[in-house]
Amino acid sequence: MRGKLVVGNWKMNGGLAANSALLSELIAGWKPLPSRQIAVCVPYPYLAQAAAALGASPIAWGAQDVSEHASGAYTGEVSAGMLVEFGCRYAIVGHSERRQYYGDTDAGVAAKAVAALAAGLTPIACVGETLAERDAGATMAVVLRQLQAVLAAVGANAAKLVVAYEPVWAIGTGRTASPEEAQAVHAGLRARLAQDGAADVALLYGGSVKADNAKALFAMADIDGGLIGGAALKATEFLAIARA
Repeated sequence: MRGKLVVGNWKMNGGLAANSALLSELIAGWKPLPSRQIAVCVPYPYLAQAAAALGASPIAWGAQDVSEHASGAYTGEVSAGMLVEFGCRYAIVGHSERRQYYGDTDAGVAAKAVAALAAGLTPIACVGETLAERDAGATMAVVLRQLQAVLAAVGANAAKLVVAYEPVWAIGTGRTASPEEAQAVHAGLRARLAQDGAADVALLYGGSVKADNAKALFAMADIDGGLIGGAALKATEFLAIARA
């Protein structure tokens, strides 16, 4: 039985005082149920703070990226094993900003997913098309290509993934796919996952999700929750999305 999952991606935002206030509000305001969970993916320097604040709570935490390497001469990288030492449950891999600004390739994203799984983390594997690709009618071809790279790499561990569909044109723009548009892509992703025995993988939608559109999005048959950007920095907004 698939549950609901809402994950906040803080991106490169935060500060010790602001984080403390935000995490305290989330802890006070979140009432967990067995079928729904929330998590926050914070910048690396704040993982210790998240672990200390959330350790006794039902809220999980994770990182926004992870190295494909276990250790070695990779200056500036952070391994999955290091994240595990800070109690992380999740690691985002393949976020569109990583692909766009830092050159993450399909193969590289797949390698990161493998590394995360090997250390016991749950990778949140992101897929999504640009506006030009959508206008060209290539949405499904693009997202299935991105997903296939991960599935080929993780093999029998496909069921341990979380997959997030985040249309690039809807991230931070205020635009969002309609519930029906998002559902169509999610249905295609689930059909592909089912071929690898992973039909029950949680499928999240990301892209300008707000409290006022979350309920309609999450009501779709194949949308299991959200990967939330800017709205995750406001406790009231994030909690409202999660409750939806």
